[in-house]
Amino acid sequence: MGKNEKKTQKKTQKKGRGLEILGVFAKHNFYANGLTPVELRTTLEDLGPTYVKIGQIMSSRRDLLPEDYCRELEKLRQNVQMLDPKLARQVIEEETGKKIDEIYSEFRDEPLGSASVGQAHYAVLKDGRRVVTKVQRPLIADMMREDFVMLKKLAKGVSTVGEGSDDDNQMDLVEVIEEFEKVTEEELDFRVEAGNTRYFKENVIEDESKITCPDVIEELTTERIFTMTFVDGYSISKKDKIVEDGFDVETIGRSIVDSYVHQVLDVGTFHADPHQGNIMVQRGSGVPEWIDFGMIGHISESDIKVIQQLVLAVLEKDVETIANAIMGLGAASPKTNRDGLIADLDTFMDRYINVTSISDLDISLLFEEICTLADKHFIKMPGRFTMLVRSLATIEGVIEELCPSLNLFEIISGKLMDRAKQSFDLEQELLSFGKDALEISKKATRIPAQVSDVLKGVARGRTKINLEMTGYDELLKKGKDSVRNIILAVFACVIFLGSSLMTMTDIAPKAPGGMPAIAAIGLIFSVALGIYAIQQIGKK
Repeated sequence: MGKNEKKTQKKTQKKGRGLEILGVFAKHNFYANGLTPVELRTTLEDLGPTYVKIGQIMSSRRDLLPEDYCRELEKLRQNVQMLDPKLARQVIEEETGKKIDEIYSEFRDEPLGSASVGQAHYAVLKDGRRVVTKVQRPLIADMMREDFVMLKKLAKGVSTVGEGSDDDNQMDLVEVIEEFEKVTEEELDFRVEAGNTRYFKENVIEDESKITCPDVIEELTTERIFTMTFVDGYSISKKDKIVEDGFDVETIGRSIVDSYVHQVLDVGTFHADPHQGNIMVQRGSGVPEWIDFGMIGHISESDIKVIQQLVLAVLEKDVETIANAIMGLGAASPKTNRDGLIADLDTFMDRYINVTSISDLDISLLFEEICTLADKHFIKMPGRFTMLVRSLATIEGVIEELCPSLNLFEIISGKLMDRAKQSFDLEQELLSFGKDALEISKKATRIPAQVSDVLKGVARGRTKINLEMTGYDELLKKGKDSVRNIILAVFACVIFLGSSLMTMTDIAPKAPGGMPAIAAIGLIFSVALGIYAIQQIGKK
């Protein structure tokens, strides 16, 4: 197709697009009958690829839509109309500048699968390598970009109309459309998916005998075509087939879980859409293989630490720390009320009152509840976290169906505990503890002087106390004893800190075991003094 023909086709397409959309809305007449889940799906199908893609994205957004709508929209991933093979061949030849016969020794017109943006074809290269070439539908990129321009204008109009509403929980429609547009834009450039696949191969896959992913064929990858090595296998949804072929389901499940946990907690880059169709089992070896890296998530080391803090705080029933973690992950607004959040967290913790181990937690459910609480209190959670929550829920469902005996969250909890142990710095903790102890000690030693100043003020008439004191002699005695015991406890902490630091020195003489004798004596004395002080405080 020449440039002038393309230009004319594009102009004609743009001119009729608005009328086409109006015709679809008129046909469905959902404003009269109500927008049911089925009506929503069929409307999106009739509106075309842009809206099908939005529907596919929305099918995994249970934070935006009810469950029955999400289930119906999942059907948009199936039965997509096939692209004419002649057009698929044409796109490949335009992108490479070569004829199909110059590139492949075999090219099958019947696609392996069709999607809203493109479709995949099996082929064999001249050197004998079996590959899959993903081809983008002609003019789809221009059509989708124009559709998003119209959608954003419509969304801005809706937002303007709703500006006077008192509903604090109303959705920012423009922001939602822009999020969909960003995801779609990345899918329209096949080099993004190729880069993600390459990254996984080089940085995420540790042992290809346990789990792997395709190789990118660089010379046959552009913005509109993506070629990778062919996966000779089938989806892990075919559990009966896996067993029939003699492969161990639990071994395959364990490899998938280990890989996923490694992605999230070690690498910080994870497959954001790990449904059954995106995890294959190789026919000959039974090795699982990740495919389709059109959507991946990223999470930082600081995010992981906050998540770790959040999970441990749930176990400790520490609502203050949970609130800090939520506000540390998300972005609070002027409407955020921390006291209100803590009050809701108190109620929230009632559901976890009997949970004593991380392995008892359903982490994906916990994170979903955290997102709901954050939304209620106007704390916007970052997209990377909500993407992780959706991804966790998806992989959890996959593993439950494939291998119910495998506890995903027990493996995650083990990894989190290992990380917690590795990140614990004893020397730093002791120094921090020592600073706190010294500060408390300083404040405690000032108490008698402050009491004295107050009493002098009273004697000189500068301070008035509007209360009647009875039995004050006993009270003052107890106060004096309490201050003394607090100082003793703090003094014991300081001695313990100093003695602990001395254990790392080479001071003679040495006690049995090689520890400096003075350090050993100091530790014993500080522990005894601490126990005595605590016992005395407890008697008061």
